[in-house]
Amino acid sequence: MSRAAPTTADALVFFGATGDLAYKKIFPSLQSMVKRGHLDLPVIGVAKAGWGLEQFRSRARDSLEKHGGFDAQAGSQLLGLLRYVDGDYGEASTFAALRQTLGAAQRPMHYLAIPPVLFPKVVEQLVAAGCTQGARVVVEKPFGHDEASATALNEVLLASFDEAHI
Repeated sequence: MSRAAPTTADALVFFGATGDLAYKKIFPSLQSMVKRGHLDLPVIGVAKAGWGLEQFRSRARDSLEKHGGFDAQAGSQLLGLLRYVDGDYGEASTFAALRQTLGAAQRPMHYLAIPPVLFPKVVEQLVAAGCTQGARVVVEKPFGHDEASATALNEVLLASFDEAHI
């Protein structure tokens, strides 16, 4: 009897980690997932803010305090799961640092909480850095600004990810 390959993500990477969406919605959602026992893996934020890990954790804690309440246990656990990669989405060095931060992770989930115009650039860099093998990608809406741009974005994603992993 053969075993199916594991499908559960072993790391969560989210792009746009220092933006408003992360601050108002993503960090509180992640804390809720931790609280419910649905999140216990590295959470890697990627953005270009000139920050280090401690500034990133401070931003996350501030987010939780202002947008839903800091839960001592779940919030502290989430802060411990956080990792941070600072860099430009157009630079290969950012994605080399991401690959290094992923460590042994083989099934990362990449959440693109960034403007759709950046999706192709990020996906190309993920491919070049070897971060798409076994990975999934989640894109934040809006998905383009019209049918033509949505179709073009879909083509970029399908060239790099199996449809079942989008």
